[in-house]
Amino acid sequence: MTGHNPGMNVTGHTRRSVSIRDVATAAGVSYQTVSRVINAHPSVKPSTRERVLAAIDELGFRRSSTALALASGRSRAVTVLTANTTHHGYASILQGIEEAARASSYAVGIGVLESPDGTDGAEVAVQVQRAADTGGGLIVIAYDPAGVRALEAVPEGLPVVGVVETPARPPGGDRPWVWTDDREAAYEATRHLLSLGHETVHYVAIPSSTRRTSARTSGWQQALKEAGAPRPRPVQGSWGPAGGHAAGLRFAGDRAVTAILCGNDDLALGVIRALHEKGRSVPGDVSVAGFDDAPHSAFLTPSLTTVRLDFTGLGRSAFGLLHSVLEESAQVGPHPVSVPELVVRESSGPPPGHA
Repeated sequence: MTGHNPGMNVTGHTRRSVSIRDVATAAGVSYQTVSRVINAHPSVKPSTRERVLAAIDELGFRRSSTALALASGRSRAVTVLTANTTHHGYASILQGIEEAARASSYAVGIGVLESPDGTDGAEVAVQVQRAADTGGGLIVIAYDPAGVRALEAVPEGLPVVGVVETPARPPGGDRPWVWTDDREAAYEATRHLLSLGHETVHYVAIPSSTRRTSARTSGWQQALKEAGAPRPRPVQGSWGPAGGHAAGLRFAGDRAVTAILCGNDDLALGVIRALHEKGRSVPGDVSVAGFDDAPHSAFLTPSLTTVRLDFTGLGRSAFGLLHSVLEESAQVGPHPVSVPELVVRESSGPPPGHA
């Protein structure tokens, strides 16, 4: 038969793209072995490598970027999976990854998870597989349920690094994760507000990647407990100023509220606006502190007391860890990155009437 298109089936419909799993089945090897061949790991036997390459030829997989990477001996690419590209932390992590990747002559692709709340697990898994089929390695920003699901769905043997919330307990050594110590950062910010004379500190929380108490919430609670201060229930916010504004309106009518810690600077922006609308001054009536030290924080009126987190450095570290996995140049394992820094500005001060 002439004119046969290997990409068409007998009904005239285009077949799905051949995946790495198809190659593994055809070659009679594991998915991990195919991944090693893709990344030119030296531990693969020559005969096995030839079998995998033959399966790629037979299945017409050579058109993919993975097959092209095989021709050059190594895939110099990384795909970042994330549910968000605009919030300060996410965007800064992406910037750090891109800077470090460019310095190492790696290309970076970004896959935006289309189920940001993680409820469509099947769709998240499809997106992970799509990213895996491009070859190279993955970095998953797992600050939300979709990111956590994506990290869990990464196929065995595929090089991956997770950027995660501060773990509740030390993870296993086989998990190449990086994080900032959010627990300690929230602890120090709360202690600062208490040291100014506030009886307690209220908290507006950002969404957590899991149902457990987030590291930031845990650090806030620990500082209050150690000080013997009342421990109010945290108010659940969102990622943006609107969530902070709604929380601020709730707090504004309670004169007992004199200090508020916010899970990020955008929430703090909304809280300050709501307090202003209700005639409560910052910091005269209420002290407000944020988290992340976003670029606008130093230019608010009043300028915002916050915790500086080096998200760009976190992104660089994530790529550096993945690079070590791809190049097999060093032992890798989970570890925190950078030390958060409390930045005291105009938005925090003593409570009203404090001597």
